[in-house]
Amino acid sequence: MVHHAAGEPLGRFLTIADAAELLAVDVETVHGLVMSGELPAIRVGDRGPWRVERTHLEAFIDLRYESARREVVWNEGEFANVIEFSGARTMGPRPVD
Repeated sequence: MVHHAAGEPLGRFLTIADAAELLAVDVETVHGLVMSGELPAIRVGDRGPWRVERTHLEAFIDLRYESARREVVWNEGEFANVIEFSGARTMGPRPVD
């Protein structure tokens, strides 16, 4: 568990810096995740600091693990090289029927 400078464990809500420390990334990365809506956060006051609820950060981490697991499984599958299944299009969008 991450502790503040005073040695106290972090509470329910984390600062952007605390979340960045837990994810081992820079503050700008976490701020970008918050701004994109990928990492839910709340603002304290109208223009106050952003706070990330610990449970939301843990859910975000779990989702990223699952996404990485699915990508690995897909890439190991026998159809990984089939364009039609990969989502890529070689000839532009499909015409509307």
